[in-house]
Amino acid sequence: MALDNSKFKNQHIISVLLCALAIPLSMSLWIINLIYSKFITKNEGFDEPVVISPARWLASCLIPLLVATHGYKKKSITISGALLGSAIAFVITLSNYSFLACLITFFISSSRATKVRTHLKRKLEADFKEGGQRNWVQVLCNGGMAAQLALLYLLDVGASEQPIDFMRDYRASWLSMGILGVFAACNGDTWASELGTVFSNSDPYLVTTFKRVPKGTNGGVSVVGTLFSTFGGLLVGFSQYLTLYYFSERTLWNYAPPQWPIILLGAFSGFLGSFIDSLMGATLQYSGVSKEGQIVTHSSLSVKHISGRNILDNNSVNLITTVIMGLLIPTLCNNVWPLF
Repeated sequence: MALDNSKFKNQHIISVLLCALAIPLSMSLWIINLIYSKFITKNEGFDEPVVISPARWLASCLIPLLVATHGYKKKSITISGALLGSAIAFVITLSNYSFLACLITFFISSSRATKVRTHLKRKLEADFKEGGQRNWVQVLCNGGMAAQLALLYLLDVGASEQPIDFMRDYRASWLSMGILGVFAACNGDTWASELGTVFSNSDPYLVTTFKRVPKGTNGGVSVVGTLFSTFGGLLVGFSQYLTLYYFSERTLWNYAPPQWPIILLGAFSGFLGSFIDSLMGATLQYSGVSKEGQIVTHSSLSVKHISGRNILDNNSVNLITTVIMGLLIPTLCNNVWPLF
């Protein structure tokens, strides 16, 4: 009991320290933003930019710190991953709260997925890590593309939430759907690999040959995994839709097209992102089985080759997938949205 009380006190102290750090940091950034908009841009003859509110600065500083600290406590992320993740989440939160909703949905749901039936995953994967424990490289490969799109949104559109409308606001809509594509693809792929592997009763099919391969093989797909990838993307799309509905101006919705396709496009992004990841995994990632019956991603004399070549690793595949989805989904949405 005393140990539990001590743990609660430590967590309470950390929360207080984070608030104490976030408040002066956010106020300092707001003051700098205010000075820049009032004096520097006016003296240089540019139009005065919109000043970001203190509340948004505070949210952008506090929420990433709290999420990263929670992930580190739960062993879902390493210290290096927490630091880089906080920086990425800061840019994403500052630009648009719906982007933050996509990020949090992906981070929390995928972290939970990695902890489901870990005793089975430990038997299948030679390089299994308890709880996932994403480091800075994994954070960069999964969230780097989204951070770039969010930064472009912040510089071009500003810190605001706007409904998707390619006819009236092309750039904001394009960037918003790009971020949806990135996080929906990441979540869909994680759900497919982490949940599809342990809930499917049969071995998956290799996506390139449709031959049965052992569970955990890169490029292996199954009906259960495909359903999980679709639902994982749908959850991200649903979170973006709800956030836009709550935070964007109601008057903008009167002129914008229906927003419910965001949910469907999130589901499609989860499915397509997982498929692209599997396709590259089956061809550009090495998969073999060791003498112990575990899946390994490196070749050796004692490893039996299953599929793929030793060209890319999992981080590289994730990075390429996010870049493809961040460019493909908004381009697709621009063509199909007028149909709804």
